[in-house]
Order: sequence, then structure tokens, then C-alpha cells
Amino acid sequence: MSSLFPSEKIIFDLPNAEVEYHPHFFDAEKADLLFQKLHTETPWQHDNITVFGKSHPQPRLTALYGNEGKSYSYSNIVMHPHKWNSILMFIKNEVESVCNENFTTVLLNLYRNGQDSNGWHADNEKELGKNPVIASVSLGAERMFHLQHNIIKEANVKLALEHGSLLLMKGETQHFWKHQIPKTAKPVGPRINLTFRTIK
Repeated sequence: MSSLFPSEKIIFDLPNAEVEYHPHFFDAEKADLLFQKLHTETPWQHDNITVFGKSHPQPRLTALYGNEGKSYSYSNIVMHPHKWNSILMFIKNEVESVCNENFTTVLLNLYRNGQDSNGWHADNEKELGKNPVIASVSLGAERMFHLQHNIIKEANVKLALEHGSLLLMKGETQHFWKHQIPKTAKPVGPRINLTFRTIK
């Protein structure tokens, strides 16, 4: 039986963007199982990130999986992928079934608590090509997601990413918008985010 709710999605009416949100992409039982396995079985790494010429510990843990030879680089970090495993292939196949994309790579982020974050950025690295499709699965604690247009300051979105949800960003989104997961002072548990992408 499929874990998908294909008719339940929110499409945002935004300039220069194609963004849709599936709040219950995985049901609660499936999402709980996926979170537990990924949390305990993923070889998480903690890299330093370079911002304005200074190196700092990245405020989250990461792991990269993907097709052989398809490394991924951002903020002076070069990541080499682990081979796909069965749980990630399952998630990948489910995601691909709704967005008609054949992803080569997934970047996993582990936000350990509310002090872990991801600052303003766009997924616009040159190896992703023009108008990349980014599919983001959220598991674990709910966190706020902010989208902001680069030029139209009143064009912005604040969205609570739920446990088991899927967010799709397509079209020109990465060229005209930036996004972030801000820190929060609220006591929140760990969250795992899987961002699927296609490296050209």
C-alpha cells in the first residue's frame, strides 16, 4: 500500500518560482521508522564551513549519498558520496514518483536541536544546472522554513515543515529566491532533512 497522499498538496503562487508542499507525504508510522533508522545508521560528519573568509563548525551534521563519482561542493566543502542504501533508495523512488525526476544525489542534514540551522542560501551550484529540481523530505521535529525573493522584498513565505512532509522547489526558484532554516530558542528535538538533487 502506497504511503503517499497524492491529492493533498499546497501549490504556492509566487513570482519566478514553482514551489509545492505535500504535508503528509509519508504517514506518521512510516515517517517515525524512517527517522529512527536514518538517525542511528547514517555516518554523520561535522565539517567546517567558510563564511566571509572565516572557518566555523557547520551548525548541523551532514551526509552525502549518490551515484558513483558525483561529488558535491558548497561553501568550500567538497563531499564525496556514499553508495545508495535500501532505505534511501526507497525514499528516492517515492519522491521521484511525484516529480518525474531522476535524482543522482541526496544531501542529508541532521539538526540536533534548535541551535542547529542553515543560513540564507540558494541551491544554485553550477553542477546542478539551470532550473534545478530540489526535493526536500523532512523527518523528526517540525522546523520553520523561510523563502525570500532576491529582489521583491515583500515576496516571502514562512512554512512549518512537518514530520513526513515533502517540499518541491522547481523552475526558476533557485535563481530568484533564497531560503533558510533559522535557529529557534524553543526546545525542539532532532530533525533530519533529505534534499534530493540531480548533479549534471
